[in-house]
Amino acid sequence: MDLGNVFHLGIKELRGLARDPIMMFLILFSFTLQITSSANSASETLNHAPIAIVDEDQSPLSLRIEQAFQPPFFTEPRRIGWHEMDRRMDEGLDTFALDIPPDFQADLLAGKRPEIQLNVDATQMAQAFSGAGYVQTIVSEEVSEFLDGYRADPQPPVDLQLRARFNPELNGGWFQAVMGIANSVTLLALILAGAALIREREHGTIEHLLVMPVTPLEIMISKLWSMSLVVILGTLFALVVMCNMVLGIPLQGSLALFMLGTALHLFATASLGIFLATFARSMPQFGIMMILVLLPLQVLSGAQTPRESMPELVQNIMLIAPNTHYVILSQSVLFRGAGLDVVWPQMLWLTGIAAVFFVVSLRSFRGFLN
Repeated sequence: MDLGNVFHLGIKELRGLARDPIMMFLILFSFTLQITSSANSASETLNHAPIAIVDEDQSPLSLRIEQAFQPPFFTEPRRIGWHEMDRRMDEGLDTFALDIPPDFQADLLAGKRPEIQLNVDATQMAQAFSGAGYVQTIVSEEVSEFLDGYRADPQPPVDLQLRARFNPELNGGWFQAVMGIANSVTLLALILAGAALIREREHGTIEHLLVMPVTPLEIMISKLWSMSLVVILGTLFALVVMCNMVLGIPLQGSLALFMLGTALHLFATASLGIFLATFARSMPQFGIMMILVLLPLQVLSGAQTPRESMPELVQNIMLIAPNTHYVILSQSVLFRGAGLDVVWPQMLWLTGIAAVFFVVSLRSFRGFLN
C-alpha cells in the first residue's frame, strides 16, 4: 500500500465534500443546532406547565392551594369557571385543571374526606406523567399544613441524604446533549463514507480510479480516514464549544481517551457505510438502506433507552453493533470520568468489530469495482 496514494486520494475526498453544500450543512447542523436542541427540548423535568384552577369553595384553604403552584414548575394558575374547564382542555390551553369542590374546607375540618378533581391532558406526555405527582404532593402538603395550623416541618424517622453523582443538577439536558453527539457520530460516519462512494459513481469518476495505479485497499482507506477526520473535528468542536462552553456541561474524563474510542467507532461505522453503498445505485437507495440500519442502531444501543430495560435477546444481539459499546464508553468517560482500566472491554469490542467490518466491506468494495 502506497501511503502517498492514500493521502492524495483522501485530500480529493475532502475537496469533494467541501463542494457539497448539503453535506456541509448536515455536518454543521449535527454538531451545533442539533446538540442544543437535544439538550433543551428533551428535558424530562416539569417546566412551566400550564395549570387552571376551578375554585368553587372560595375559602382560605383553596386560596392557599392556588398560591402553592408557582414557576418554574408551573405557570401562574389561571382561575376559570367550571364551564370553561372542558373547552380549555379540548383546545390544549391547559395541561392540568384542578377543580376544588364547594365546602371543601368545611368538609375537611368536619373530619370528612372531600375529593378534588384533577384533569390531565395526557397528550403532553413529558409533563403529564410527572406533573400529576407534583400536583398531588403540593395539594397534600398544603392540606396537611393547614390542618396542623402552621407550616410544620415533620422529621422523618430516617434521614435520607441524597447525593447525585456525575450530574448534581439532575439536568436531563446534559445526558441528551452528549448522547446527541454519539448519535451524530454514527449518523455522519454512515452517510459521509457511503456518500463518498456513491458520489464517485454518480459523477463518473469511479472509472478514473480503475485506470489509475491504485488498489481497492488504498481507495477504501482514503475514504475512511478523510471522512473520519471530518467527524472527529466536528466531535471535538461539539464537546468543547457547544457542550462545555455554550451549555455548561462539565467534561469529567479524558478527552483523548474518548477521541480514541470515537476513532475506533468511526472506523467500524464508516466501513459499514461503504458496505451499504456497494449495494446502492443512487443516493436515494442508499438513504433508504441507511434508515433500515441506523434506526435500530440508535434506538437499541442504549443512547435513548437503558439496555437493561430491553429483552435479554436484544441486548445480546446488539453486542455486535459498534455504537452499543461506543455509547457505554461515552457515558463512562464523559459522565463518570472512567479511565482505560474501566473501558478497555469496550475498546477491545470496538477494535474487533471494526476489523471484521473492514474486511467484509473491503471484499464487497473489490466486487463493486470489478
